[in-house]
Amino acid sequence: MSYSVLFVCLGNICRSPMAEAVFRDRIRREGLDGVVRVASAGTGDWHLGHPPHEGTRGVLDARGISYAGMKAKQLAADDGSRYDLIVAMDSRNERDIRAALHPKPQAEIIRFLSLVPEKGMADVPDPYYTGNFEETYTLVSEGCERLLAYVKEKLGNRP
Repeated sequence: MSYSVLFVCLGNICRSPMAEAVFRDRIRREGLDGVVRVASAGTGDWHLGHPPHEGTRGVLDARGISYAGMKAKQLAADDGSRYDLIVAMDSRNERDIRAALHPKPQAEIIRFLSLVPEKGMADVPDPYYTGNFEETYTLVSEGCERLLAYVKEKLGNRP
């Protein structure tokens, strides 16, 4: 029994790699690292092969969360069949994901902050533009806690 999650943002250097690293850390702490596969991608191709943004690395380093080996990659047309769950970091990315994955993807596609509705926000702000990596980390951390519960429930419901 396994489950796979793909986080997607615009360039795959800020939000989605942060979510990937934080969620991998949560999965490891729960002893599910052999059961849940986690990755990230971007809808754009500007940063392919680059490591996470220095701001992302900074907030992860401050918390002892590894991002070793992570490099930006682009969403692939077959990702809709390669992952169980695709998590878009904002509404625009969600639209772009749905448009890019043909035919209709097998993966469930959700917006990250739908996991934390009490925040009253649709989108995780992009710190590439806001410069506020701490705000992004706070939202990502809270969302990953909810996502962990969601994935554990999905795993429990699998034959």
